[in-house]
Amino acid sequence: MNLTVNQFVRIFAGAFVLISLALGVEGSPLFVNANFLWFTAFVGANLFQSGFTRICPLETILRKFGVKDSVGCS
Repeated sequence: MNLTVNQFVRIFAGAFVLISLALGVEGSPLFVNANFLWFTAFVGANLFQSGFTRICPLETILRKFGVKDSVGCS
């Protein structure tokens, strides 16, 4: 399975949001501290700004590791 940069970004963002919610919401069995919700806000803000500016640090890192931008049809 060859994942694209866009797919990796979505997977990472979704995982970070879910993990930070699990660690930051008091009703969660994994609750540590409510300050983890700031990380959720950071991920959301970064996704929001990257939609306008097309600047995403994770995309840059993934490209340097050789992840392809898109899968061509064959």
